Amino acid sequence: MTLRGRDFLSVDDLTPDELHLLLDFARDLKARLRAGDRPSLLAGKTLAMVFEKPSLRTRVSFETAMFHLGGNAIYLGPQDIQLGVREPVGDAARNLERMVDGIMARTFAHTTITGLADAARCPVINGLSDVEHPTQALGDLLTLMARHPHLQELRVAWIGDGNNVCHSLLLAAVKMGVNVAIATPQGYAPAERVVARARAIAASTGSEITLTTDPKQAVSGADALYTDVWASMGQEAEREERARVFRPFQVNASLLGRAKPGAVVMHCLPAHRGEEITDDVLDGPQSIAYDQAENALHAKKALLAMLL
Repeated sequence: MTLRGRDFLSVDDLTPDELHLLLDFARDLKARLRAGDRPSLLAGKTLAMVFEKPSLRTRVSFETAMFHLGGNAIYLGPQDIQLGVREPVGDAARNLERMVDGIMARTFAHTTITGLADAARCPVINGLSDVEHPTQALGDLLTLMARHPHLQELRVAWIGDGNNVCHSLLLAAVKMGVNVAIATPQGYAPAERVVARARAIAASTGSEITLTTDPKQAVSGADALYTDVWASMGQEAEREERARVFRPFQVNASLLGRAKPGAVVMHCLPAHRGEEITDDVLDGPQSIAYDQAENALHAKKALLAMLL
């Protein structure tokens, strides 16, 4: 109930206690669904889903989450709304707030998300921006909790670009006491302000944060290896250069062998197979990428039920 009516633009919008509460609620909703119970917690509620970027997992998970909870979701694609083109972001937000109970937006610029939140009086959820992907991090933590109830004992290694997914994972992990090692090429580290905020949180939760340009160092002793595409949507012009720079950061059998025995492999998907991750690893017994996709549904159900 503490989250009712609030926005969720960043993992840092939740305190550690609120994050714990949300994840426990998500585990409960997951167990209830498997038992055939779909509580109608959002009966009569409607979520507007604004997409500037195409998506498989984000759209299906949010739409299914609303359906499972007895509510409705309305998909607004790039040509339906054209934020900032047909009308200012604030005007779109002030129209939507009169018709729906919440807005989820998947955008290019984070300023679009904050613009919606500033103008709308209903909750706004960041479904992805160029700064963060906070709902992904919720599903990631839920996935790790299924295997490791005591997250404070974990070491997670991020291998690749210090991007939006990396930012949210870092903030979420340290709030739960997880140790994080991030290996990126020179010049591709996560944003300094995000790292500074994560270090401030870690000072109270006991997490350790390691930044390095050596993937072998990052995965040493790691319980989980996490990677993402080297060039995200909007970075197509950099694709060739990024492929060259990131090649030594591929998550393959050799790199996985340097982690703890039985270490799991994570990916937010979609994957560029043969680039940031090899087929044998993504499809191997240590991969939990598809568990992440499933658990994002349950995490989003908990988030929606608590916000709306």
